[in-house]
Amino acid sequence: MGRAFNFSAGPAVMPEAVLQQAAAEMLDWHGSGMSVMEMSHRGKEFISIYEQAENDLRELLAVPAHFKILFMQGGGLAENAIVPMNLSQGGAMDFVLTGSWSQKSEKEAGKYGTTRVAASAQAEGFTTLPDPATWQLGADSRYVHICSNETIHGVEFHELPDLKALGSDAPLVVDFSSHVASRSVDWSRVGLAFGGAQKNLGPAGLTLVIVREDLMGQALSHCPSAFDYKLVAENQSMYNTPPTYSIYIAGLVFQWLKKHGGIAAMEQRNIAKATLLYDFLDSSSLYVNKVAMNCRSRMNVPFFLRDESRNDAFLAGAKAANLLQLKGHKSVGGMRASIYNAMPLDGVQALVAYMREFEKTQA
Repeated sequence: MGRAFNFSAGPAVMPEAVLQQAAAEMLDWHGSGMSVMEMSHRGKEFISIYEQAENDLRELLAVPAHFKILFMQGGGLAENAIVPMNLSQGGAMDFVLTGSWSQKSEKEAGKYGTTRVAASAQAEGFTTLPDPATWQLGADSRYVHICSNETIHGVEFHELPDLKALGSDAPLVVDFSSHVASRSVDWSRVGLAFGGAQKNLGPAGLTLVIVREDLMGQALSHCPSAFDYKLVAENQSMYNTPPTYSIYIAGLVFQWLKKHGGIAAMEQRNIAKATLLYDFLDSSSLYVNKVAMNCRSRMNVPFFLRDESRNDAFLAGAKAANLLQLKGHKSVGGMRASIYNAMPLDGVQALVAYMREFEKTQA
């Protein structure tokens, strides 16, 4: 039957070619006599892997020279603390609440300064995005935080807000964990972006931070040294031992992305996949997606069966059809299909075919 189609929200599907290359190189990387996971992070072999990965990522995401790329640990949850420790200076921070992850970010940051809710979509069940024109941004804000793609609720910013146009000089902090490398980034609107790798870039263990140089060097005195962006940057992400194997795998993913046309080509593929699935959902009498059309995520598609007594039967049938990890997050229920870069179009086609057939059996 071949490999299953894995719709997990993260850790998530990886490009098959990357897994095959990693398997082939497992015992002996390029004649070094070592596996990458056995290498010293300061040896010339791993340094070459790291430098290639950083250069490829900078090229793929078109990261300007005045931004530093940091390879860190701790995932997005740790960055919810590390960002305010580096940028808040104990002052006020504005948060736009669009789902579970931005809520977590706001709660954690409150340990390091004063958090304010500039806007919230909670009253709408996190099925839409607050219009930036309505955001209440403080003149003294150290930064404004958004989660540009909410993995659980399935809402996505299709354009980053222009804070200057809103009258704010604060830097924009973006949690782009679940859609990094799926679309281009307007870096002129960003001060810092971070994301865990385990959705679109590679395996769990690696956290990406891309930070404007002028925002470094103001960490709180009690910020751990290993989390001080300035120290991490000055030491080429090797102030402490980095997640070496995760960096290696992410580097292979970056090469795979380049081979397949880069971010622009990937975005077109993602639009095609998302359109196929949403069009089917909108035409169905059994399934429903509740997210406003103008902010539906291309990466994470939550949906519900109108008759939820059929949920277990739906999931059992999906598993039998080699369609895995479709159960929705426990906080919202229903179903969720995560269709990241590495999910091929035929995976979404197989899902839609199964959903159509299942619907017929319920008539």
